[in-house]
Amino acid sequence: MLVNILKVLSLMFIVFALICGSSVASASDMELLGAGATFPQPLYSKMFDAYNQQYKVKVNYQGIGSGGGINQLIKKTVDFGGTDAFMTSKEVQSAGAPVLHIPTCLGAVVVTYNLPGNPKLNFTPDAVAGIFLGTITRWNDPKIASANPGVKLPDIAVSAVHRADGSGTTYIFSEYLTKVSKEWKDKIGVGKSLNWPAGQIGQKGNPGVAGYVKQTPGAIGYVELLYATQNKMPYGSVRNKAGKFIEPTLKSVSAAANVKIPDDTNVSLTDTEAAAGYPISGFTWLIVYKEQKYGGKAKDRAEALAKLLVWIVGDGQRYVEPLQYAPLSKEAAAKANTLVRSMTYDGAALVK
Repeated sequence: MLVNILKVLSLMFIVFALICGSSVASASDMELLGAGATFPQPLYSKMFDAYNQQYKVKVNYQGIGSGGGINQLIKKTVDFGGTDAFMTSKEVQSAGAPVLHIPTCLGAVVVTYNLPGNPKLNFTPDAVAGIFLGTITRWNDPKIASANPGVKLPDIAVSAVHRADGSGTTYIFSEYLTKVSKEWKDKIGVGKSLNWPAGQIGQKGNPGVAGYVKQTPGAIGYVELLYATQNKMPYGSVRNKAGKFIEPTLKSVSAAANVKIPDDTNVSLTDTEAAAGYPISGFTWLIVYKEQKYGGKAKDRAEALAKLLVWIVGDGQRYVEPLQYAPLSKEAAAKANTLVRSMTYDGAALVK
């Protein structure tokens, strides 16, 4: 009898050990899926690697553009999306349930170019709009030259390049141009994808645009600040609403956010009122469903996502500045934290 009891206890111990081992394995093998903006992708790659090393949770993020990230979240094929443009009312309706926009940092869209000697240039709003509208076709055009006294501009063709994919970078850039140029507003407008003037070149992602500019004499394009600095490419100062030519730096990008931020963080920073702010700046967001119990998602997966987001807007901010992004202000970080803590699973808060 005693032998039988010992056998049963031994078997129970083995089963218990297997269950515990399986639980540990499943926790350590957790992999969250994300997709979207290429604008913050270098930062996310660093953040997610550091998070995995510390917490043993893998995060697989694919840079497919903001439009793709929004679509994948709506289709529920990813745990979170990445976007540099707040979702439109139509996209929110397609989502079918409330979506939170969690700001993670600020970035700058810079005007980068390839000219002999690559002089440091100033650009007026009219010049930027004219170049991408196709009305400025030579580099020595008076609209460029007038803002750059003392700089000998070459008489060569302007080759403008833009994003070919649905892009939050394009959204920020086109939103800025819509605010400063009536012609742009009437002919092109704002969007993640645009109907560009004939003859302009399209490239995929920030890396594609940066690569084309670097390889093509006379080329000009718009990319996230990091892609220009990583590739040792020049970028211009842009005249802001206060009439000052502002170089894109962490300080001037942060200054652009010196405006009131609403609770849902849906705010535009382009053509900022801030006198020291760089005018083509913007937040980038991670987007998630507020209610996480959908599509058979397990609670531990939802908890892992919420904990990741808390870390990103908190301790993870230490990785922002070294990669040439501007960190969240105290106000923005507090708004982001509140949004993350509003996430639920079956109506119950995921983060206490």
